[in-house]
Amino acid sequence: MEMMPKDPVMLMSFVNMKMRDEYRTLEDFCTAFGTDETKLKAQMEAAGFEWMPGIRQFR
Repeated sequence: MEMMPKDPVMLMSFVNMKMRDEYRTLEDFCTAFGTDETKLKAQMEAAGFEWMPGIRQFR
């Protein structure tokens, strides 16, 4: 299993790429990477990014 980046900007890019290429839902992504969806969203929000479900990306 791949490791997720620690840097928030790199993490945003990584998640968005994986969502575009491999996963239909953020829940599926989180399950595959063994992370909690709520915690991931909180981590990204703390860095200034918001989950946009309509386009399946953090922005």
